[in-house]
Amino acid sequence: MPGADASASALTSSANGQASVAAHSHREYRREAWEMALRRNRVVRWLVSWLPHRVTIILRTTLRWEHLAIAKVGRRWRRSLQLRVIGTTLVISTMMIAVLGFFLTEQIADGLLANAENAAHAQAGTGLSTARSLSDLNAAPANNEDAEKFMITAATTLQQQTGIGDNTYYVVVALRSDYQPTFTRGFSTTVDSRATLPPTLIKNVEKEQRATSGAGSGDNTLYYTPTTLTFNQPYNAPRQPSVPAIAVGTPLGQYYELYFVFPLDAEEQSLHIVQTTLIGAGLALIALLAAIASLVTRWVVVPVRHAAQAAQRLRAGHLGERMTVGGADDLGALATSFNEMAATLQGQLRELEELSKAQRQFVSDVSHELRTPMTTIRMAAEILFEAREGLDAAAARSAELLQSQIERFEVLLTDLLEISKHDANVATLDAEPIDICDLARRSADDAQQLAERRGCRIEFRLPAEPCIAEVDRRRVDRILRNLLVNAVEHGEGRDVYVTVAGDRDTVAGAVRDHRVGLAPGGEQHVIERFWRADPARARTTGGTGLGLAIALEDAHLHGGWLQAWGERGRGSVFRLTVPRFAGQPIVGSPLPLGPDEADMLTSAMEAGLVPGTGLA
Repeated sequence: MPGADASASALTSSANGQASVAAHSHREYRREAWEMALRRNRVVRWLVSWLPHRVTIILRTTLRWEHLAIAKVGRRWRRSLQLRVIGTTLVISTMMIAVLGFFLTEQIADGLLANAENAAHAQAGTGLSTARSLSDLNAAPANNEDAEKFMITAATTLQQQTGIGDNTYYVVVALRSDYQPTFTRGFSTTVDSRATLPPTLIKNVEKEQRATSGAGSGDNTLYYTPTTLTFNQPYNAPRQPSVPAIAVGTPLGQYYELYFVFPLDAEEQSLHIVQTTLIGAGLALIALLAAIASLVTRWVVVPVRHAAQAAQRLRAGHLGERMTVGGADDLGALATSFNEMAATLQGQLRELEELSKAQRQFVSDVSHELRTPMTTIRMAAEILFEAREGLDAAAARSAELLQSQIERFEVLLTDLLEISKHDANVATLDAEPIDICDLARRSADDAQQLAERRGCRIEFRLPAEPCIAEVDRRRVDRILRNLLVNAVEHGEGRDVYVTVAGDRDTVAGAVRDHRVGLAPGGEQHVIERFWRADPARARTTGGTGLGLAIALEDAHLHGGWLQAWGERGRGSVFRLTVPRFAGQPIVGSPLPLGPDEADMLTSAMEAGLVPGTGLA
């Protein structure tokens, strides 16, 4: 069918045009985004100015792909309920597991450190008792050799007390700083005492030593300080890594100081194992929660998607579309309700379709059947009308009214037959190349006599070149004649303007009047069947009420538009737009719809400002 082919071609061309416009807009958007990024960041702009051209192209391409990825993820996020639920579940569960893991790690670390401190206290107390038993600590060393001998003996003895089952520790024995200014006389096998022992710990031990006046017996206070165990590095030997440790210091008599360094490498290893376990368990839990969320949302989202797809197919006219009922739960109730609704709509639509078909058939049959008696009535009316001079005044007037109303009734029957063809989709288009300007002049002949009686003129504003279009002469002539007659009848004696213009793809004709205009929203209803701008006015004058409705159907049959504009006190404009070639889609009109723009275009055409146009 020509109308169907035209509609399909229009849809295809419109889709291609929209895709081309969308692609062009997207390219422009990406280019503007790159330029905006450069304008906003002067540093980036300065750096880009120094980069090679190839690197600049790579950066620009990267930015474009970044915008594309962000836009794609954003569209996917907005359209997918399942993705939003899974993403939200992952974010919340990750935050909760991270907080819980941090809290557990801190608690375990505090517990390990407390245990290490208790073990260090016990071992340091035992070592202090052993060191006190080695010599008289209150006696001053005779010389450096005696002091060095005692420190080596004490350090070696205490170092040898570390067993396999005990925590390993390192011993440092040193002279008091005011007695031996240099702190280089600390002794240990591998510990770097200067780097390992914190200055604050040394100050606390010396302060305690002065406070106890060098008492060699009794319970001295043990001082704890976290530190980093640093080993002495022999020349050309591989460097040993530093490890966290606890340094314990206490006075050893009046002249010596005793320090224990307890490495925490075992505790650190245990904490690392715990952290690794927590991270692995957290990731497994997050994956499990994501799987559970995906499964749960799938149970809900998939039926909803099926319902949406079924609703779309139902909207497209597939009235037999139904959903699969998978159970007796809420989703099953949704599917059942949807199927019942679809069945009800299908039944009602079939009833309405049958009723509409019956109404169209009834109108067509009645119109056809009335033509035969109308012919007889018209013959009788013509005889009475011709013999009205021999009748009295009342009978003569009745004969005249009978004649005019029979003519009006015949026009109504013709319009009803025509509109019934459109309703039944049996109207055909007999297209041929025609000059719309000539067609507009011929259409104005029928309205010219009415315009003379109304005291107005019909003015043409036509281009000098022919506006050729493939149209059905009879249908376009009927459209223009209907628009002109309506404009003259309701123009209140003012001039009516007919304007024709064309471009490469379309041809348009507009009829402009200066009557009272249309009420707000009237341009949407003026083309409806039997619509009246003044409901109080009886249909004793004017047309049948179907003229503009038939004109709209004729315009649609050409693949064109019939549009109206009007305002109170400013008149109205009716514009017909048709494609130059039958079946070609149209995307715009060469004539504006508003009266201000139309008057400006007319003035420009009269002044010769529009290239290639002139008045005829």
